[in-house]
Order: sequence, then C-alpha cells, then structure tokens
Amino acid sequence: MADRKPIETWLTDMDGVLIHEGVPIPGADAFIKRLRESGKPFLVLTNNSIYTQRDLHARLARMGLDVPAEHIWTSALATAKFLDDQRPGGTAYVIGEAGLTTALHDVGYVLTDTAPDFVVLGETRTYSFEAMTKAVRLINDGARFIATNPDETGPSAEGALPATGAVAALITKATGVEPYFVGKPNPLMMRAGLNAIGAHSEHSAMIGDRMDTDIVSGMEAGMSTFLVLTGLTQAADVDRFPYRPTQVVNSIADLVELV
Repeated sequence: MADRKPIETWLTDMDGVLIHEGVPIPGADAFIKRLRESGKPFLVLTNNSIYTQRDLHARLARMGLDVPAEHIWTSALATAKFLDDQRPGGTAYVIGEAGLTTALHDVGYVLTDTAPDFVVLGETRTYSFEAMTKAVRLINDGARFIATNPDETGPSAEGALPATGAVAALITKATGVEPYFVGKPNPLMMRAGLNAIGAHSEHSAMIGDRMDTDIVSGMEAGMSTFLVLTGLTQAADVDRFPYRPTQVVNSIADLVELV
C-alpha cells in the first residue's frame, strides 16, 4: 500500500462482500454509512443483470443497507453503455429481465427480433427453448453476440441454477460464435463504472470476494484490490493464483476505518 495513491473512490462487489444469501454481512451497514458520510464517490457492483438500480436499492434497503440507486452499477448497465459506445441507436434481440431491457431502452436501443444488430444474453429465471432457438438463428444470420457476464451458475435456496455463462455456452455450441462478455472479470465493467462517476483508477479500490472475477478485474483496471474472506475465495486459495490482491482482510468490517 505504501506506493499506492490515497483511495478516494471505492467500488465493492455486493454478494459475498455486503450480503450473503439475503442477509447483510456484519460491518456492511457501517461501511456504507461511512462511505456516504465521507462524500467519496462509490459504487456497489453486481454481475447480475436481472434487476434495475431502483430494484436493487429497494432490496438492499429491506436488508438495512441504504445504497442510493445511482451508486449501483450492474452488468446490464455496463452492457448498455458498451453497446451505446459501439453502435449508438442500435437494435437488439434480448434474452433477459427488466434490468437489462430497461438499461438498453434508456440508451435508445430498439428491442426487436427482426434482423437485430446484436443478440444480448443476460440473466433470467425463465430461459426458454424458443428464445434460445431464436438467438441461435439470429446469430447465424449475422447478429453479433453479447453476454452480460460469464457466470455459469447462480445461487438459489434449492441450490445452483444455470446462469448466463452456461446458456451462452449452449448458444456458442449451436452457432460456433463466442460472445463478448461485458461483466466481470472484464475490466471494462470497472472502467465504465469509474467513468460514470468521474473517478480515476489510480485513486480507486475494488473490494471483492472472488480472486477470479473481482480481484483480477480490479487489478487489470489499475485499482487497489481488497479480498474479503466472507464469500467464495478462502485464504488458502489465494496462493493458487498468479496475481495477488493488494490486501486480504477477514470482512468488510475491517475496511471501515480506511474510508
């Protein structure tokens, strides 16, 4: 940390850092409160593209975490920003929920199943064979393939669920076309988030619970990185990776005093 510049902006993952299975992790409320009192720019990130910013604000509020909607950054928002930069005013066939369709509408995209510029795959709890078949045929006809994130499974009370990465693999197998994944571990999601709040990576930090998504993308975006041990990656796992976080801490509670 000695040769790093002071941290003026904080980015933090949501699941495994602030909450776990719908319950706040001890210290998360104090961390968010300290951030808001400090006036420093911050974002809460999630690869989940199902929910809008307002949806997530309400869900977190019910858990006792007061995160303003404008401080939430999702893979859906990052995907919409990417497409708006690449092809402003374009068209897309979307497999996903309100978080993704709203983000695309907000940047001026038209959603259509007739010769779209892009097929955009996001998270949904209602993947249908018909929708996947349509996506395969549109990609075969020349639509470009974008996916919000590469997560292969998602959690549920009953166990793992197939997620965007798994469905993307099915479509790739049927078409021979690999998607461009916008969400973590693509550092593009971090850079777009930093740009959205006018922050610079040299003065920013990323907090995450996964070495293979949060930490690597934060590192590649040029930020300081903090691994918390309240999620997927455990202390014994860290040395297996060819890169290291700036610091490993037990939980978000250990970072409150750094804000």
